[in-house]
Amino acid sequence: MKALCWEGVDKLAVERVPDPQIRNTQDAIVKVRQSAVCGSDLHLINGYIPFMQAGDVLGHEFLGEIVEVGPDVHRHSVGDRVVVCSFISCGRCWYCRQGLFACCDNGNTNPAIAEMAWGFAPGGCYGYSHAMGGFAGSHAEYVRVPYADTGAFRVPEEVSDDRAVFASDAAPTGWMGADLGGVRPGDVVAIWGCGAVGQMAARAAMLLGAERVICIDRFDYRLRMTERHIGADTINYERTDVGGELRERTGGRGPDVCIEAVGMEAHSSGPQFLYDQVKQQLRIETDRPIAVREAIHACRKGGSVFVLGVFAGLVDKFPLGAVMNKGLTLRSAQQHGQRYIPMLLDRMRSGELRTEHLATHRMPLDRATEGYQLFKDKRDDCVRAVFQPDAST
Repeated sequence: MKALCWEGVDKLAVERVPDPQIRNTQDAIVKVRQSAVCGSDLHLINGYIPFMQAGDVLGHEFLGEIVEVGPDVHRHSVGDRVVVCSFISCGRCWYCRQGLFACCDNGNTNPAIAEMAWGFAPGGCYGYSHAMGGFAGSHAEYVRVPYADTGAFRVPEEVSDDRAVFASDAAPTGWMGADLGGVRPGDVVAIWGCGAVGQMAARAAMLLGAERVICIDRFDYRLRMTERHIGADTINYERTDVGGELRERTGGRGPDVCIEAVGMEAHSSGPQFLYDQVKQQLRIETDRPIAVREAIHACRKGGSVFVLGVFAGLVDKFPLGAVMNKGLTLRSAQQHGQRYIPMLLDRMRSGELRTEHLATHRMPLDRATEGYQLFKDKRDDCVRAVFQPDAST
């Protein structure tokens, strides 16, 4: 089959790879109908996640049709149209029973790397390095889905592929940020990043009752999309002092909840960007926490900061003193999608949650390298590229 493979830093290629096979009794094989790029994939492409190997298949946000099931798959049958959670979880371990699916004890089949780096291993993730299990990703014609009864969800007939594909990762990740960030009715919520996850966090905050949602970015096309399709207020951080503007808009108090949806390659217009970029390039620090720092400083006293962006290792100049002295609650997680996807599909069916606008570019899998270049370079107003293996070139 065809698949998009990582072949080194900034090197991608569509190649022929072996078809996936049923390996365990709880597996299913899914024929991919749509697979979306994600901002966290850029960390792999740019070489900041060190546990990749040449030939690894990328992609973790996808929807497709089940074409084969193992003997212990009971909730799905051949022909089901399903959206698959990007994180692989067993559904039975202690963490899964607590709803902490991304912390699953059994989803990651290669835990030693993560245990060395982070103390404990999280669950597995499609197409996201050998630290996350080394699973083949979704930018392919077919994908093996472990624990299919736990990770695959039947899509209601009323929900289109174009909408449902984002229930795999962007929508549950954004919803988790608002939910675990503690958004309550009447809150003011600030969100760093107007990509797909940031927009979904903004929509989630609104549905959870936030009085005002303010999204921060530097690209006008993403700010316009957020205003038009989500209805949030926006700030362009290259034209405005973010901290001062947030205080002005909150009566001097600061946002109740701050959500960081940028990650380890954050940008800034100030001198701290050059400082962090040089240290990251020299591997003196692995991640650039610019947006996290800003969120912590902007948040009101006693407020909540949730980190949604992907981070891999060590950061410098982390404002722990501000966290402690302001009495902040700081949380983070990989997405516990199995906890949210059924609810999100219901909201998609009712029209409360619309995601089609996020896919600014749709193209066949053969053009996946082009799609990633558009996405990486922020060209042609690209917010997300979605690959369709069956589409003609």
